[in-house]
Amino acid sequence: MTKAELIEALVKKLAVSKTQANESIDIILDEITKALSKGDQVTLTGFGTFKVSKRAARAGRNPKTGEALKIPAMTVPKFKAGKGLKDAVR
Repeated sequence: MTKAELIEALVKKLAVSKTQANESIDIILDEITKALSKGDQVTLTGFGTFKVSKRAARAGRNPKTGEALKIPAMTVPKFKAGKGLKDAVR
C-alpha cells in the first residue's frame, strides 16, 4: 500500500477531503519522526513500537572489489510489531 492508497482509504472511511487526509498522515509521520529523532520511543498499542537503536562501528567489505572498509557507528530506527498486528498477519 502506498501513501496515496492510504489517503484514499481515509477519504472513503472518514468522509474527509483528500487534503485533510494527506495533512493527517503527514502530521502523524512528522510526530513519529520528531519523537524518534529525540531518542524517544513511539508505542501504538496493538500495532507496534518504533524505537531508536545504536549500531556499533564494524569492518565490512566492498562486494565489488573485496576491499576492506570501515562502517561507522550509526543510529537507526527500528520497528517491533505488536500482538494485534502479528495476529492479523498470520
